[in-house]
Amino acid sequence: MMKSEIELTMQALVYGGDAMGRMEDGRAVFVPFALNGELVRIRLTEEKPRYCRGEIIEVLRPSMDRIQPRCRHFSMCGGCHYQHLSYEKQLEVKTAVVVEQFKRLAGMEKPPVNPIVPSPNAWNYRNAVQFHLSPTGKMAFQRASSHELVEVDECFLPENGLDEVWRKVEIDPQSGLERVEFRQGSDGEILLNLEGDDAVPPEMETDLPISMVYLGSEKPYVMSGEESVVMEVKNRLFRCSAGSFFQVNLPQAENLVNHVLQKLGFKGDETLLDVYCGVGLFSAFAAPNVSRCIGIELSPWAVNDFAANLDEFDNVEIYQAAVEDVLPQLPVEPDVAIIDPPRSGLHPRVVDTLLDKKPEKIVYVSCDPATLARDVRRLLEGGYNLEEIQPFDMFPQTYHVETVVLMSRKDK
Repeated sequence: MMKSEIELTMQALVYGGDAMGRMEDGRAVFVPFALNGELVRIRLTEEKPRYCRGEIIEVLRPSMDRIQPRCRHFSMCGGCHYQHLSYEKQLEVKTAVVVEQFKRLAGMEKPPVNPIVPSPNAWNYRNAVQFHLSPTGKMAFQRASSHELVEVDECFLPENGLDEVWRKVEIDPQSGLERVEFRQGSDGEILLNLEGDDAVPPEMETDLPISMVYLGSEKPYVMSGEESVVMEVKNRLFRCSAGSFFQVNLPQAENLVNHVLQKLGFKGDETLLDVYCGVGLFSAFAAPNVSRCIGIELSPWAVNDFAANLDEFDNVEIYQAAVEDVLPQLPVEPDVAIIDPPRSGLHPRVVDTLLDKKPEKIVYVSCDPATLARDVRRLLEGGYNLEEIQPFDMFPQTYHVETVVLMSRKDK
């Protein structure tokens, strides 16, 4: 056995999708696609003073939980992490990860984590999927922990309509495009976003019944069809333009919205602050039930969509700016704050301002339990109680988990 190869028993599944074991010197070793309790032969790919990374050469003693992955690209493509686990086990792992992150990063002995809400669909749930382009112009994903691209000819995550379309698209390798994203609206219409560094789009044509938008270094170009799709949540339609974010799992997004509305229980006279409001998913359902609704969003695409999606309401306003820049200057004392930041979590200035403005209730929606636990710790230290933690499985077959926390001011 080469020195770089070792046998190791995995001890836990950790956030990020890896299994973790320990070397004789005590260093943690992180291994993708291994499972808790398995004895594996691995090749060390990275050695640091405090930890190492490795890749599986052979599973010597498999876990009883290991199942046959559905996709032949699994473990080569970096898109999925848990296809070798039953869906029930995936839910257990994600719940345990949320608990562990709050214990470790929020300093909580017994974090109040509710049972995770399963996704209504464990497969074919994504209304959007992004590909890199291989040197031959084929659809590709980035290999896990690598910049290497893996061409794929099957994927079981996109919705059925998307799945039929993306397989038919091939792009000239000389087009200058770097990435493409397929997005499907609730009415079945499909939008193809083309991303590149040039200001002017490449010459392209398609005989597929889809819209195409080029997102380059300057203004967007509508190459065919429409520049947006329509998403439906709780019987309400949302315009979602090419550059705007929207939840990729619509049935689970509905569960998420229902949960947030239930926990806030609006009385009708509140001032609501919707921070990182996007195209208005939460504001659209909250606005009829509050006195004043204020959104803050940096993306000009999303701000325009927000304005269109909430045009019917007179009690709604929107600020286009970085939250950390505008929130401290905003002359408002909110009763309630809904916060749905990117994966990096809250800027320290945002946390400081929330503690200064003291909303009675804060609902924090996060796609990263580590940054969520970090931010919650600061809010706890600043005078808030943590009422509950509710995970949602928005992204089956992957390590990602959406988590909603409800916090209230101690002096209330």
